[in-house]
Amino acid sequence: MHRPIAILDSGVGGLTVAREIMRQLPKEKVMYFGDTERTPYGPRSADEVRAFTHQIVDYLLQYNPKMIVIACNTATAAALDDIRAAVDVEVVGVIEPGARSAITHTRTGMVGIIGTEGTIQSGAYKRALHALSPQIEVYSLACPAFVPLVEKGLFDSEQATEVVADTLSVMKTYPIDCLVLGCTHYPFLQPTIAKVMGPEVELINSAEETAREISTILSHKQLLAQSLEVPQHQFFCSGDPKMFRKIVQIWLHEDVQVTPVTWPVSNMM
Repeated sequence: MHRPIAILDSGVGGLTVAREIMRQLPKEKVMYFGDTERTPYGPRSADEVRAFTHQIVDYLLQYNPKMIVIACNTATAAALDDIRAAVDVEVVGVIEPGARSAITHTRTGMVGIIGTEGTIQSGAYKRALHALSPQIEVYSLACPAFVPLVEKGLFDSEQATEVVADTLSVMKTYPIDCLVLGCTHYPFLQPTIAKVMGPEVELINSAEETAREISTILSHKQLLAQSLEVPQHQFFCSGDPKMFRKIVQIWLHEDVQVTPVTWPVSNMM
């Protein structure tokens, strides 16, 4: 049986991780859930994000995944430990891989973090970075306007350029040499962010490091897919499947079908 890698996110952001998994592990079947009806997670309370994450994990478990990837920094910060304690399958988040990548790439020890309000307020990246290197200086900034741009498919728009430039004006004043894109939505805006920050600041996208960690874990547990058949990926979303499908096709360069999932009304807010 070809057990899938289940990936969940507040919306389309985790597609950046899904694409990297598909590139590094082309034999693996990916099952992706975007909670587009309730995005963004950043302004929500940690308790609410934990509840949503548990709900999505419970839904995905019916498909018998061999691994669950919380491809949302806000959900990783709020719920990773809870989910690991609650399920019998391997669970991977995106914050620790992002921190490791930043440590590898910084030359000066001055690291910037941008993320949602929930991720930045949690201090999860700062803790992860200091656990690896206590001397690292961390400069953090919440960027709440970024996720809605991506979810609306406006990541290449003039509006996105203006919003990114305005939001990052503070970050540009800090003496950083690398900037962690601490939300999986942000790589959609990476060309614009790079232009605003300039060539002296290296952007850290945790997707590549996360995919490497997934490969290492699956190899160690002898769970890597061996089938010669081309995997049939599956996509689910809780909001408008048309916009979600459009963004999936743009980002993954393939035609996909999307299964809409409707939560009970009492769980929507």
